Amino acid sequence: MSSEDDIQNILIIEDNEGDYVLVAEALEERFPAAEIDWVATFKDAATKTFGDFDVILLDLSLPDKSGEQLIGEILTLAYRIPIIVLTGYADRSFAVKSISLGMSDYMIKDELHPDILYRSILYSIERKKVFNRLEESEHRYKELFHLSPLPMWVYDQISLEFLDVNEAAIQSYGYTREEFLLMTLEDIRPNKERNTLLYSVEEGKKYSGFRNAGTFLHTKKNGEVITVEISSNPINVSGRPAKLVLANDITLKKAYIETIEDQNKRLKDIAWIQSHVVRAPLARLMGLVGLLEIELADLPHDKKQLLDYVLVSAAELDEVIKDINSKTQKIDLPDDQNF
Repeated sequence: MSSEDDIQNILIIEDNEGDYVLVAEALEERFPAAEIDWVATFKDAATKTFGDFDVILLDLSLPDKSGEQLIGEILTLAYRIPIIVLTGYADRSFAVKSISLGMSDYMIKDELHPDILYRSILYSIERKKVFNRLEESEHRYKELFHLSPLPMWVYDQISLEFLDVNEAAIQSYGYTREEFLLMTLEDIRPNKERNTLLYSVEEGKKYSGFRNAGTFLHTKKNGEVITVEISSNPINVSGRPAKLVLANDITLKKAYIETIEDQNKRLKDIAWIQSHVVRAPLARLMGLVGLLEIELADLPHDKKQLLDYVLVSAAELDEVIKDINSKTQKIDLPDDQNF
């Protein structure tokens, strides 16, 4: 946690000189090494380099700007710097509201005490550090989400409404972002897949972590039906149970595998024909050659040699057919569940 030694520069934005002196004295008591800068108007404050300051003390009623407008413009200039509101009793209710608008804390001027101001500054700095880290984390998430090359979306687990979609989903499905946010998951599924969708959604509620939900059919805006592989992870969006979904279009992959599968089936059919249809007459031919050798035992040697050549060639052809059949049997057909 920060200490008084870490506080080097403090900016006071206050139009009342008496109040400024009061605040400055309280600061000097607890932060004796800090440099205190003072401006009386928003115009003068806007000339400052806000990144040079560790904390800003702000009066909400300046001569040239006040209220929510002042808060909004100061936050734009100093969004990473903690800002503590200085207010009187009359404006106390608005000072409380200012916290929800982005202020780190508020102090009642008439109740100002060095110890209270000291704690408020240190706590505000620490809270702002945590807020900045959360903001950076959210920014990284948004970049990963919106810049992903694969379609992604967030949907409400109760209503199935789209809560957010990335650019890849918009390009892939053909809907605009505005159209997506008026739709539900049912709108991108064929009618025959409704029951499958509802079952999958209910099953998904049982899982608290990353889940590969499986392969489903989706419909684009132009009516084209695609096959997608869905993975999801539960998240919370403003208190609503939601799911972050990644949709991988595997339509071409599935078509390619189906083509290979069809080719493999054809090869098996060819192998069966070779094994049963071609080998049968070949086996008979080899048998006939053997019978001829017996019946024509008295043939001259050169004539018998011709029969031997026929028999050897038939045996070689038989081995070729056996080899083709053996290799074809080793072909594995794809498993549909891998799609």
